[in-house]
Amino acid sequence: MSALVHSAGWSLAASMAVALAFLVLRDGRRRSAINEALHELRRPLQAIALTGHSVDGGSGGGIEGSMRLAATALERLDRAVNGGRLGGAARGSVRCESVLRSAVGRWRARVALAGGSLELRWWAGEATVEGDRDGLERAVDNLIVNAIEHGGPSIVVEGRRRDGRLCISVADSGAGVPPPPPPTHGLLAYAGRRGGRPARRGHGLAVVRRVAVEHGGRFVLRHSPGGSMAVLDLPLRPDGGDPSAHA
Repeated sequence: MSALVHSAGWSLAASMAVALAFLVLRDGRRRSAINEALHELRRPLQAIALTGHSVDGGSGGGIEGSMRLAATALERLDRAVNGGRLGGAARGSVRCESVLRSAVGRWRARVALAGGSLELRWWAGEATVEGDRDGLERAVDNLIVNAIEHGGPSIVVEGRRRDGRLCISVADSGAGVPPPPPPTHGLLAYAGRRGGRPARRGHGLAVVRRVAVEHGGRFVLRHSPGGSMAVLDLPLRPDGGDPSAHA
């Protein structure tokens, strides 16, 4: 009888340990999802706050694009906090030149305020990929901001075709561009700081890697004494926007 009780006790303890481990894992994943959603909300809010500092009034990045990305991030944050699953992202044919131009326009003011430069070099014609435009914009935004915060001061965003694929690269000169002081009021200040401490980092490149996988591509980050280069490599659509495909 005592052996049976002893066995039942161990079984109960093991079950409780498994349940506790599950709760810890679940809470950890939930906390990670919330932190990532906050990170993705900060990006468009920062771009919106900097619109007034842009020499072209922010028209290059498109305030509408920033608002759309902010709305998507708010939906993700709501699902992370309150539970539930996001609906599948709308997928379709995405012209990548407009994705890159929008992203460069959003962040040019931030680089200029710090005395750096942000340049777009597009060599891929009407290259298109099958995918989620919002996801691709989030990925490029994260690559540019990563270069601003950890690289700089000269940043070049480039798009090239290569063997039926589109290579999007973000290269910096390695000296580092310090970000401008954050506003002390408004949405950006709230989204950028929590409890008086700087917001956590480290989610940006994870977002890029996930977007690459979701689009059947790959992501590579290379460091050198002269700077860093991040490459997002994506498969083009069958025609890829290549006029020769219709010849």
